[in-house]
Amino acid sequence: KYTKFSISYYWINSLGQKTYIYHRSENVPIPPGKENETATIPYDYTITSLESTSSTGTYYCDVRWHHIHVMGKGVFVLARDTGYVETFYVWEILITLTVLLAVLSVTATALLLWKRKVLCPRRNQVNILRKKVETQPPSASPPPPPPPPPPVYD
Repeated sequence: KYTKFSISYYWINSLGQKTYIYHRSENVPIPPGKENETATIPYDYTITSLESTSSTGTYYCDVRWHHIHVMGKGVFVLARDTGYVETFYVWEILITLTVLLAVLSVTATALLLWKRKVLCPRRNQVNILRKKVETQPPSASPPPPPPPPPPVYD
């Protein structure tokens, strides 16, 4: 009496409505010598694609013999329009920060070199200034020395 049974898969939505999604009947022959033994036979069913977000609910499996009904505990399935996507912006932030620091570094270096070139005369220019001072006629008081250039990092 236990060799003939039916397996049903169904789901119950949030409104409590039951919808059957798969049903099959089985007739399993008992091998010789195994007549009074308990047997377990697994039956798997995979839900391949959900129709829409309305497919959210608890999915169950139940098995019926002539006078026995066994129901599974159920599996809750949450269906979404778009899949869950974890948003990690670590790489974007790291790349942006690196590019920003590189641009600032290059800009600061260029400004320092340009300022040094403008504020610090070359050695030749210093020698030319000395020659001009030596060729000028002596006067009552020597001219004051030129003020030192400001530091490069000002």
